[in-house]
Amino acid sequence: MPDPIVTEVIRQGLTSAAEQMKIALRRTAYSPIVYDMIDFCCALYDRDVRLLAQARAMPIFLGTMNACVEACVEATGGVAELAPGDVIFSTYAFDIGSHPQDAAIIVPFFVAEELIGFAAVKAHHMDMGAKEPFITDSVDNFQEGTIFPGVKVYRGGVRQDDIYRVMLANSRLPVALAGDLNAQINAAEAGIRAVLRVIDRYGLPDFWQAVDHMLDHGEAMMRAFLAGVPDGRYSASGALDSDGITDDPVPFEISVEFSGTDVSVDFTNAPGEQRGPINCPLPSTISAARLAIIGLSRLGDFVNEGHFRPITVRTRERTIFHALPPAPIYCNIWPAMQAVDLIHRAMAAALPDAARAGSGGDCVGFVWWGTDARGQFWAAGTDHVTGQGATADGDGGAPLTHISEACTRNTPVETLELRYPVLTEEFELAADSAGAGRFRGGPGIDVRYRALEQSTFTSPIERTKTAPWGLHGGHDGRANALEVELPDGSLHRLRKTTAFDLPPGAVVRFAVGGGGGYGRPQERDPEAVHADLRDGYISEQRARADYPHAFRDQRDRGPAIGVAQPAADRR
Repeated sequence: MPDPIVTEVIRQGLTSAAEQMKIALRRTAYSPIVYDMIDFCCALYDRDVRLLAQARAMPIFLGTMNACVEACVEATGGVAELAPGDVIFSTYAFDIGSHPQDAAIIVPFFVAEELIGFAAVKAHHMDMGAKEPFITDSVDNFQEGTIFPGVKVYRGGVRQDDIYRVMLANSRLPVALAGDLNAQINAAEAGIRAVLRVIDRYGLPDFWQAVDHMLDHGEAMMRAFLAGVPDGRYSASGALDSDGITDDPVPFEISVEFSGTDVSVDFTNAPGEQRGPINCPLPSTISAARLAIIGLSRLGDFVNEGHFRPITVRTRERTIFHALPPAPIYCNIWPAMQAVDLIHRAMAAALPDAARAGSGGDCVGFVWWGTDARGQFWAAGTDHVTGQGATADGDGGAPLTHISEACTRNTPVETLELRYPVLTEEFELAADSAGAGRFRGGPGIDVRYRALEQSTFTSPIERTKTAPWGLHGGHDGRANALEVELPDGSLHRLRKTTAFDLPPGAVVRFAVGGGGGYGRPQERDPEAVHADLRDGYISEQRARADYPHAFRDQRDRGPAIGVAQPAADRR
């Protein structure tokens, strides 16, 4: 039995190493989407590709990286062909579990000549040579960016200039690509140095004993949680707005089956591959399933491979949750997000006290680009926070990123306006956007951007047709919405859209969804209703409609006293 104190010190050392990777990446990255938004993941794996530690970054990326490491090593000749100083680079969607812009680097590390493990970093690059800098209407994987199917960009510490030059030649933003790639490699090296310091202190025998012990402990914690879930099969249905080519919804169902201390997430009832890019490579689907279960277990931020052992995933090939080449997958994170939400919705019957009502259900992304006065191409992007669902013990809180992107942020307004020709005219909480309930949902936000120069934008916005659901009698929240007002006064209500032209003065508006309510509205404390009125979360008209019991002693007395007008009325 390894010393538990040594095991814990080593576990914390590995966690610290992963966090040092994150810090190094943010401090050296070129693009705001990396250093401000944290659109990346950093993780450490052992030689058997078991997750040792992960930084707090993009959760939906992290579950894809086991498959990414394995595929990259195989593509470059296997373990026997690895050497110190190698850096493997991949944009191949079906290996990395993401679109090509989420490029991954894998760096093996050694003690003497013994392979110890891998540092893995995946980060979003603003352009990898897709038909547009961001797309929602691709019809095969070849339109979605330049494919590098696991290639060594460094061999033994020597950069492979032929591959490197091809890489930069296929990007509209080669300077940004070079800068962010170097930052990824720097981050991997920072993590490796930290791990080697731990090994140097304790020696390899104690290190490997501690790794096995901490993974077994992670498994035991997950099984203890699963033991408290009633056995059974739980299902939920939902729908994506469209496949990006037509405007027809794409319905699907997910089931979760609990048996003892094991859980199986079943995607086999999913529809077939779609013509548009809403298909998921298998690593993305596995990541969504793991994230959903881990999220409800409340076992903390720093999970390891042991936590995943009780979780199995079932799929059918050539469906939206197990796409195969050359299916288009560019928007794979959006069905993965909906999968996380549906798994939670399915489990609400089994775990009513742990489940959360529906959230805005999307990152409400916005990517735009153009050419500046010097003839230089630029591209920018940001996600948006959405209203969160209420729970059995409280209101939905402030708007947050979707759980699949927890730890990421929107690009700060100051950064956008400093670097790009855009003016943010509105960014505020949206009154009447949250679902009513014993505990109300969290509010969404209203956002308005004005284009200052000619530009073009893409938005993969989802959940405009499906409102964030309430639970156990709670009401639904507001769905997401997007519209563009052009300088000629014409108004365009959009859903997924690619390469929409924005002349100077055009205004882009996002009505970001609110969270669903939990429990029947008539059970809400009247004082809480009036507090929401005073804070402007809800209008008096909506309050009286949803919570008439809170006004029974005010009949015929006129408007409620001290009511703040909602933002829409103030404007």
